[in-house]
Amino acid sequence: MSPAIRVPADFDPVPSVRETGAVRVCAAAAVPSDADALAVLLGPAGDVPAELGLDRAALAAAGFGGEPGRTLLVPGGAGPVRVAVGTGDAPDAAGLRDAAAAFANAVPWSARPALLLTGADPRATAQVLVEGVLLARYAYVPLKSAPGRTAVAAVTVVAPGAVGPAGAGAETGRILAGATALTRDLANCPPAHLTAARMADVAVQLGGARGLGVEVFDRDALVALGCGGLLGVNGGSHEPPRMVTLTYTPPGEPAGRLALVGKGIMYDSGGISLKPADGVHAMMKNDMSGAASVLAAMSVLAELGCRTAVTGYLMCTDNMPSGTALKMGDVLTVRGGTTVEVRNTDAEGRLVMSDALVLATEERPDAIVDIATLTGACMRALGTSVAGVMGNDQALVDRLIEAGARTDEPLWQLPLERRYRADIDSPIADLNNLGDLNGGAIMAALFLAEFVDGLPWAHVDIAGTADVAKPGGWRPAGCSGFGTRLLVELALGFGAGR
Repeated sequence: MSPAIRVPADFDPVPSVRETGAVRVCAAAAVPSDADALAVLLGPAGDVPAELGLDRAALAAAGFGGEPGRTLLVPGGAGPVRVAVGTGDAPDAAGLRDAAAAFANAVPWSARPALLLTGADPRATAQVLVEGVLLARYAYVPLKSAPGRTAVAAVTVVAPGAVGPAGAGAETGRILAGATALTRDLANCPPAHLTAARMADVAVQLGGARGLGVEVFDRDALVALGCGGLLGVNGGSHEPPRMVTLTYTPPGEPAGRLALVGKGIMYDSGGISLKPADGVHAMMKNDMSGAASVLAAMSVLAELGCRTAVTGYLMCTDNMPSGTALKMGDVLTVRGGTTVEVRNTDAEGRLVMSDALVLATEERPDAIVDIATLTGACMRALGTSVAGVMGNDQALVDRLIEAGARTDEPLWQLPLERRYRADIDSPIADLNNLGDLNGGAIMAALFLAEFVDGLPWAHVDIAGTADVAKPGGWRPAGCSGFGTRLLVELALGFGAGR
């Protein structure tokens, strides 16, 4: 490591675990006396709550018509600053989450925001309101000399007549926002501060505290397991690799058994197939976002009462060029004996994940889902707001798409087109790791499909969505945490045969 990079021994790469855990969320029958800002959510029509202190005519005169995302701060009067927040007509959960985020961004100085409950379902509404506030106010600050922000200390949902269900929903919102913040922390952390070994340390510490079984596999253990994909990619790195397995076992008989596989490339230079020195290269500290989302999602399953047994695999290494790096034309043998000719060392994610997919099949779960910042092709096809999903089981793919709709982490299905399968054949090995120049996202998924032994499986490609290209709403600039709440939602609703 360069002497210019100083990583203190006590450096905490995931401060959000502590910060989000310290936020007090609750529901109350009235606006609390210590609230410093109050959101009143309004559409373009309907009654205006008296708490705002303005009527429709006054709002219209101020240019506020209830449009989605529009805010109006109302000065004067005792108590908290009142903020009118537009929701548009009949907002769904995503619209309410967006409105809460608009409120949080309009009062960046607020440490104790409160929101008047709106919507037919107090529990679900309170959840998304708290999510919107906490996700919007996230910032990664441990390396700043001064944070330059006001941390949120408390969020109150004002819910006369529905304090109980609203309080439960608010707590769920805090837990889910905290999980997303954990993923963001890990993905935003610089690569020298978060190596594969340090990622494993975080998993051990956090998993132990959250009721997960955690096992860490070092280089020698990976050699013994025959994990040639992960070991091959690690060949050019000074930092040792790690595979981490996480196990969540619910009380009683599980509703089903789910395996999650996350790509954990701590920094991706491309290896010998070096990436260009452009903005994409600069983002490659986030190439472990898949592993981060698996760790973060699993860390909250016990708190949320998940009935599904879940096993997670974090496949962690960086991908660097050196005299010992993987070369084009090399042939790797992955777990289970499949040989792979390396046509491009920058197609490394599928190599490390192949080992984990084989290990997952050996446990015979009901389904396997992998998540990875895998292909630029998926980003070019779907942009930076929608992730791709492919799989061999339509029911599982549909579950993921539904979970994405509920969490506002949208997925779009691409075809697992078998007519392209011959493009990943190799003349000297069982497979090669790079297909035709076209259809790159599909080629990568076809490669992964070779390692799932026919079990129900789906692949989520988050290459485009892992970083926020256009910050706004509950998505601040930086790494997004996309996929965390999606995986939680999947696990909570998962059950064999359902």
